[in-house]
Amino acid sequence: MAKLHFKYGAMNSGKSDTLIKTAYNYTERGLSVATVKPSIDTKAASIIARGGAERSVDIIATPETELRQAIGLFMAEKALRELNCVLVDESQFLSRDQVNQLFETAKIDDISVIAYGLRADFRSDVFPGSRRLFELADNIEKIPTMCGCGSQAEFNCRKQGSKYVFEGEQVAIDGEEATTYDSLCGSCYIKEKGSI
Repeated sequence: MAKLHFKYGAMNSGKSDTLIKTAYNYTERGLSVATVKPSIDTKAASIIARGGAERSVDIIATPETELRQAIGLFMAEKALRELNCVLVDESQFLSRDQVNQLFETAKIDDISVIAYGLRADFRSDVFPGSRRLFELADNIEKIPTMCGCGSQAEFNCRKQGSKYVFEGEQVAIDGEEATTYDSLCGSCYIKEKGSI
């Protein structure tokens, strides 16, 4: 029986890099994969890792996309009798229903699904897609990264220019309008924000 896996980490923990390596490992062995990415990420045509690795996206998921159906269409277009794995980047941006559809893909269609994403936003609020993945995933794995102080980073912190900000829309894509993100440990997050 296939499983739904959720691999999460703070910004810059190597989630996209891990996804690209996983896709390579599957295809190197002659196994088939489909890559999925939500359309809210305006870099959606490709999955791009910080180290420069890149992989094209097979299914761009809009908020209206029914993922089980989209995966079936992908298989038909590629004339695949079997799909071994679905790899999802930026899974925090999926809706609750779309995560349910990924669970059904694993349990009904017997296709392994590995979702990569953030746990929480820059305000430390859990993303709806991530919340549902924590509720349904068979396996949950944290991908660690480091804070600038050397401790393990747990929080994502938004920067406008060189200043940390803690208010605003939940989603602002990294690199747009001088928006960047840092990964911080709890102590550094509180130091920057002033409180939790």
